[in-house]
Formats: sequence, C-alpha cells, structure tokens
Amino acid sequence: MPPSPHEIHPQRLEQLAVFLRERDQILSDWDADHEQHTDLDDWPYDPPAYIERAGHRDAAMWKAFNRVRPSARELLATAGMQLQRLPAKSIQSRWVWQLGVLHSALDHLAALQEEWLATRDSLPPSARPGTMLYDGERAVRNAEAMHYLDEWASAGEALLEIHRAALWAPSALTATAPARAPAPPASASRSAAARR
Repeated sequence: MPPSPHEIHPQRLEQLAVFLRERDQILSDWDADHEQHTDLDDWPYDPPAYIERAGHRDAAMWKAFNRVRPSARELLATAGMQLQRLPAKSIQSRWVWQLGVLHSALDHLAALQEEWLATRDSLPPSARPGTMLYDGERAVRNAEAMHYLDEWASAGEALLEIHRAALWAPSALTATAPARAPAPPASASRSAAARR
C-alpha cells in the first residue's frame, strides 16, 4: 500500500532540511576556499583553478537540490493549503512573500533544466559526461542556477515553519498527534556577504 499524503509530506520536508544543511556546508566550504585562494581585494591567485572550484560548488548545490526538486511543487502546494487553514495570529507576514520567491525560483530552475536537456540532446554523440563540451554546458546550467538555488535555500525554511505552525494550530480535522517537522538547519540564514 502506498504511503498516504500525511506520511509523504514529512519525508519531503526532511529532504528539504537535508538540502538546507548541505547548502550550509557547501557554502561554508566555499567561504574557506575563497578565503584561502584570494588576495585581500578578493582577486583569485589562480583564476582558472578558482573558476574550476566554483564550478564544483555549483555542481554540488545542484546535486543537493535534486533531492528536493521532484517534490518541490507538492511542498509548495501543501504549504499554501496549510497557510490558508492557519489562524491569522499564527501566520508570519513574510511567509506569503517567501512562497512566491520559492515558486518563482522553481520556475526558473525548471526552465534552466529544460534548456540543459535540449542542449544535451543537441550535442554530438561524442559529447558525454567527462568531455569538455558536455561538462561545460552542464556547468553553465549549474552556474545560472546558483541564484535560484540560493533563493530556495534562503526562503525554504518558510516551508518548515509553516508546517510546524500547522501542526500546532488547533484543528477539528486533527484526531491524532501530528507528525513532527524536521529540525531546521543550524544556520539556515546567512548574510549576503557570506555568499560569494
């Protein structure tokens, strides 16, 4: 018997929480690498190597988000429904805006993926993973996606917050104890200056 939506949603939220933690680790590693390989004016000592490391960061972020991407629309739809059912006193005013940011970012990520798939399909048969042409085109998608992945990481915490609020809101429909939302990542919010 397939799991019910009430069982699936917490699993999806857990995948989101994992993405948020991985994103924090990826950016922390990048900040350390950036600090080590740039001068005081933020110029890289070895620009080609720096660009390659930035590409690895971008690929790691895309890979981390892949655990969320298949169910991202369902996460947003569920959060929207939960938000409609919450009492006004339980709603944070920023949540509606954050859901809009997440929807927009997801639309951009989907468009980038479609562009990548079309590009990949148009590559010559000799262009396979590991070749400069294939990896270069994929790196373009990853680099262009970074802004939208960062928006998902920054505003994604709202999905966890809305779920927690929905769990604790009084409801005539809740007959059993609600499932617990995953714990938020240790450092879900980062300053814009830390994101390079």
